Amino acid sequence: MNYEAAVIPVDYHLHTRLCGHASGEISEYLEQAVRVGIQEVGFSDHLPLYFLPPGRTIPGYAMDEKDLPLYVEMIKNCAEASPVSVRLGIEADFVPGHEKKLASLLCSCPFDYVIGSVHFIDGWSFDNPGEVDEYSRREINQVYERYFSLLQQAALSGLFDIMGHPDLIKKFNILPSLDLNPLYEQTAMAFQRAGVCAEVNTAGLRYPAEEIYPGPLLLNIFHRHGIPVTLGSDAHQPEQVGEGFKNALKLIRDAGYREIAVFGERRREFIKLPNC
Repeated sequence: MNYEAAVIPVDYHLHTRLCGHASGEISEYLEQAVRVGIQEVGFSDHLPLYFLPPGRTIPGYAMDEKDLPLYVEMIKNCAEASPVSVRLGIEADFVPGHEKKLASLLCSCPFDYVIGSVHFIDGWSFDNPGEVDEYSRREINQVYERYFSLLQQAALSGLFDIMGHPDLIKKFNILPSLDLNPLYEQTAMAFQRAGVCAEVNTAGLRYPAEEIYPGPLLLNIFHRHGIPVTLGSDAHQPEQVGEGFKNALKLIRDAGYREIAVFGERRREFIKLPNC
């Protein structure tokens, strides 16, 4: 595939309605990708919540385990007739203590890449608008320290290719008083040691943070440590495909990057950024 001819090379973070909180048909996501000039997309819906006790669910958060083969079949089928190249990805939550179950699920499917995300801090779904009041009951500096500790553990688990929205904890613009530089440096060193890629995710522009994940400071630190990056819109509706990518590409270039990571069969390659 001729990536270098692309206006926007990739969008590796698209969801489907199987997760319970996205809308639209897969064909509509692909049509939007064509409209905005993306040549390759990756669907990366939420992996079933493998870490919950048997019989417990979180409605509208992720697909059921029985739907995982259906998800794989849906994406494979759409890829055959798609006007853009399609990769099969998955977004998997990291919850320490459940790595063996996660590894088993990931090995059961022919994913092109796996995005590792931290959405839970010791059982608290911190990015869920329905649980935002919990911030007022916690010490925010400790929340940030715990979040980045979990993110580092996730990277070092060896289970993931891409670390999703690396500073998601800022989503509601509830910020700590501590100096974030040491946490950012530790995170970059963990990513480097793990050999993972960082996702530049534009969904933060749609929330109170009003900032791409990661922000400029963290992205600059990633670049200094040699952490590769890729792109994702975290689209939950077709019109969000590629949203904010003009800003994201500028942010990536300004940080010093001149190439972006692409994936197939869990192998990473690099392509030049357009107009560099």
